[in-house]
Amino acid sequence: MTHRSILRTVLAALIAATAPALAQAQSARNVLIVSNARSSVSREIADYYAQKRSISSEQAVRVDVPVGDEVPREVYEARIERPIAEWLVAHSAQDRILYIVLTKDVPLRVAGTGGANGTVASVDSELALLYRKMAGQTIRAAGPVANPYFAGDKPAASVPLFTHRTHDIYLVMRLDGYTVSDVRALIDRASAPAKEGTILLDGRSELVQSAGNTWLLKTAATLTKMAPWTDAVVLDTSAKVLRDTAGVIGYYSWGSNDPAIKDRHLGNTFVPGAIGAEFVSTDARTFQEPPPEWTTNGTPYRGSHQSIIGDLIRDGITGVAGHVAEPYLNATIRPDILFPAYMSGFNLAEAFYMAMPNLSWQTVVIGDPLCAPFRTRRAELTDLEPPMDPVTELPSQLSDRRVALLVSGGARKEAAQYLAKAEVRRGRRDTEGTLAALEKATTIDPSLISAHLMLALLHEERAEWDKAIDAYKRTLTAKPDDATALNNLAYLLAVRKQDAGTALPYAKRAYTAQNASPAATDTLAWVQHLLGNDVEALPLIIAASRQMPQNAEVRLHAAAIFAATGNTARARDEFTAALKIDPSLENSPILDPLRKSLGLSK
Repeated sequence: MTHRSILRTVLAALIAATAPALAQAQSARNVLIVSNARSSVSREIADYYAQKRSISSEQAVRVDVPVGDEVPREVYEARIERPIAEWLVAHSAQDRILYIVLTKDVPLRVAGTGGANGTVASVDSELALLYRKMAGQTIRAAGPVANPYFAGDKPAASVPLFTHRTHDIYLVMRLDGYTVSDVRALIDRASAPAKEGTILLDGRSELVQSAGNTWLLKTAATLTKMAPWTDAVVLDTSAKVLRDTAGVIGYYSWGSNDPAIKDRHLGNTFVPGAIGAEFVSTDARTFQEPPPEWTTNGTPYRGSHQSIIGDLIRDGITGVAGHVAEPYLNATIRPDILFPAYMSGFNLAEAFYMAMPNLSWQTVVIGDPLCAPFRTRRAELTDLEPPMDPVTELPSQLSDRRVALLVSGGARKEAAQYLAKAEVRRGRRDTEGTLAALEKATTIDPSLISAHLMLALLHEERAEWDKAIDAYKRTLTAKPDDATALNNLAYLLAVRKQDAGTALPYAKRAYTAQNASPAATDTLAWVQHLLGNDVEALPLIIAASRQMPQNAEVRLHAAAIFAATGNTARARDEFTAALKIDPSLENSPILDPLRKSLGLSK
């Protein structure tokens, strides 16, 4: 058996609750900095930002991931998302941290398919949903997810300051640019932002007005009604290019999608704290600097001929959004929300996320989340640093969401609280405390499948096979067709108890319940092999290994079954492949007999 389904647990550690205090602005306490351990540039920027904003050295995560623009989804989940989640759990900071700030050389893009329902996405946009995952939600990879902080048609004044009391996401920002000097200069500008300047809204000439130009017109109409911006807005929807303007605090254009814009640098000078964006599909595809002679709409650079927001950062902008892949126009940053929000007092991160329709999509936002030149409102400290829940031992806002999710799935509230407590204690490696909480949960609510499964898995880890088997059987009493319990029980009986005959009906039921999933197929094949039914096992293991060619355990099972059916050459190939994928299989109990039967030496 391989890849047995394991419950996703929400882990946390207990810290003392913080007493309520006066209202205050979001601060360094609410920021987590993430750099790439493989990049000295990434580490340098992280250290500089922490020093500039007096962010504790404890509020830092160094992920270990190859430097590059793109990363496979499995690498993103294991090497970026997981270490960040582990830090949040270890510090009980799931509610306190509001902003995750990535530094240069943390990959930009999660590889995937394109299109309106594709799986490619920015790393930043995927990380924004980490809070939901820690609350136990399942997030689909395909297509965008609606951003709960998107203001839509609501006036900015009606939108609350961002905390986890009202919103179950993180605001993920990035400190990036072509060079370390570019990024350090951006950080410096964010720490001393200006409070006045000109806002340039550079529409393009169109026969039929697009949604983008419509939003720019709406932006101008809104800002000209806001003191002191009445005379500070320059709007143009002709073929003219807005350039060579001093003191720019806001900028939005069509970038290289405007035929009139042919130059990478337009001569506009930005004041510290200036923000902006473009209606461009791939303007954050890379921050590797193009050669000086490169021009947009000519030879592609890093996969596209479109403009790159690194040029705006070089020109002196302080906050800017871009896209790692095609977002489609309706998913771009809405200027009619962005500028009014920022100018009315929201910080840089809040303003951009209020203007961002979707998450798990293509947007990245460059800038310091704490940059807030017009801030007047304050949040309650109990929202910024909520107390711990004494029952679940989770931060209170996350606790409420986790328990509510379990209850919505049919759990009794008290049982759900004990299950959440078990997840916390498991994260602390408090095995006895975890077992006690799980026993309590399953006693209160015998139908709580996830608690039974977690209990069974914990007993398996402790090599308490009989207790694990009992827990799986209790799961099946509550839910006879539970695929995980059927599959894992079959494996335990066949391998740990050497009772393949009793295991076979469970393996067959798991195979049916999981619609012949690769894991269930492998389990059934192995049980049949242990019973000597290798003719029945052979087509099953061929199917499983075809679907999971990189799974060493499946390949080792295939080697044994091919050997038993007389195909020695194929068995040797599978054996060699298994050890190449996972050399630790040298410790497998089936290895030495199999090696001997195949005439192989160590």
